[in-house]
Amino acid sequence: MPEWTGLLELDAERRQDKTVTKNLYFQGAFKIMRPVYHDRSGHPSYYVLNPGGGYLDGDTYRMKISLGERAELTLTTQSATKIYKTPKTHAYQEAEFYLEEGSYLEYLPDPLIAYKDARYLQRNTVHMAKGATFLYSDILTPGWSPDREDFSYDSLRLINEFYMEGELVSYDHIKLNPGEQHMNGIGFMEGYTHLGSFIVISDKVEAKLIDQIYDMMEQETEDFKVGISELAVSGFTIRILANSTQVIERIITKSHHIISQEWFQTKPSSLRKY
Repeated sequence: MPEWTGLLELDAERRQDKTVTKNLYFQGAFKIMRPVYHDRSGHPSYYVLNPGGGYLDGDTYRMKISLGERAELTLTTQSATKIYKTPKTHAYQEAEFYLEEGSYLEYLPDPLIAYKDARYLQRNTVHMAKGATFLYSDILTPGWSPDREDFSYDSLRLINEFYMEGELVSYDHIKLNPGEQHMNGIGFMEGYTHLGSFIVISDKVEAKLIDQIYDMMEQETEDFKVGISELAVSGFTIRILANSTQVIERIITKSHHIISQEWFQTKPSSLRKY
């Protein structure tokens, strides 16, 4: 087992009408706050902290999150994940998620900011039982550069693997390498600087829900490009290109609100950190 810069393991279970922590362990540059139960609900929000302030050369992080039957949980970060210069070895983070039948997990981290000469690899592996629900978002943002280049980082790779009852049902791989790719070309960033993704896998997904999200995006007036793709299982992916974090955050937040209203007749709790 490697010496992890930060390690986090969290098991949650449903007790009566409330999701509670069953097991929790963390060490190094990963911390987690006590769960917050917004609006007096039984659905907790956990905030992951990085006391080091950012990811540096050769840093390695690992998370393992497990939800028992019918457990519900939101996992987010306290602030943006900052990737600094990595001259020798890329920074690396892996996460494994285990969702039992009827469980519901939202993994909604703040944006990832890649600064000049940064290299980063992230791998999420999600193991789901039938009847489980998983929502995930990410936003890739270029950090400030002394020469004011939009793409001064070396490389960003985000890999998401989804397994349903042990079978691989979806594989999502984003690779941005400004040194080798024509970043403003078709199929890459196409003149935009920020990239966002919102992935939803659930038996609850219906065509009506996707249509509602599409109609919402049709009414947006900001400059962005977006696409919605249905998955081989019940679910979809939204991919957004824009020139600011705020535009992507707004589209993801509105999509999240539509889902919560359609499935639970409520609004999702605010994850405001300041």
